[in-house]
Amino acid sequence: MPVLVQIRDVDAAVRDELKARASRDGVSLNSYLRDLLTQAATTPRREDVVARILARSERSRVSAAEILRAERDDRSTHP
Repeated sequence: MPVLVQIRDVDAAVRDELKARASRDGVSLNSYLRDLLTQAATTPRREDVVARILARSERSRVSAAEILRAERDDRSTHP
């Protein structure tokens, strides 16, 4: 169920710029702000993405250096 969000003490210049952007996009200020808030709420923070990556349990048993060395060796033996 939608809820009302009110933001106070927004600088007039900021409001005017947001209204202008909304107008250029052909939407109301309300729709424009709702879309901005939705995007902010649904886009994961960089810290959260990094934490998820680091938490992954899958690890290669072979290091990148070993892979590159094997590839280089393979090229030198099979021209």
